[in-house]
Amino acid sequence: MHPFLQTCPCQINPASTSVGSTPLSYQDCCQPYHDAFYNNETDRAGNIYAESAERLMRTRYSAFVLVRPEYIVKTTLPAQQDLLDVEAIESWAKETDWAGLEIVEHTPKLGKRHAKVEFKAYFNTKNNIEGLAEKTQAHHELSAFVKVKSKADNDARWYFLDPTVAMTISQKQPCICESGEKFKRCCGSYLG
Repeated sequence: MHPFLQTCPCQINPASTSVGSTPLSYQDCCQPYHDAFYNNETDRAGNIYAESAERLMRTRYSAFVLVRPEYIVKTTLPAQQDLLDVEAIESWAKETDWAGLEIVEHTPKLGKRHAKVEFKAYFNTKNNIEGLAEKTQAHHELSAFVKVKSKADNDARWYFLDPTVAMTISQKQPCICESGEKFKRCCGSYLG
């Protein structure tokens, strides 16, 4: 879709001062994950799923930059997917002048199946005071992720837990990630 991309969007970090590390190209970073999803490959045909919450975060950021809302939806916890506004996601992705991603911290193991990624997604805004001058700002977030085992293929994959999705679930109901635990002891502690 974007053969002109040399550097993967998730590799651009405007806050980085490190010298010497070469950023990965889109082809060598997020493209295999996006291509596997958009080509509807099955697991047995080589579908690629993010091996960590950080990797999923990076592929989701690149999907926002490249305006791939379906990827954003399908990498959100399945119980939340139908509640997402795909048109709003697409509109926000198109209207934002993305400037880079900084992974502040990745906590890969929280309990049995959860992880957190603290990140800053940078974007440019027009500075009304100075006319057309752009100003880089950051959306700073601590996101929760859950690893869910698929019933179809017994494979586990990471999903984003979207705290903005309004769900009507009590703390004592089974968890939305289908872990078999009560919501309050599982994803509820990350969405509360």
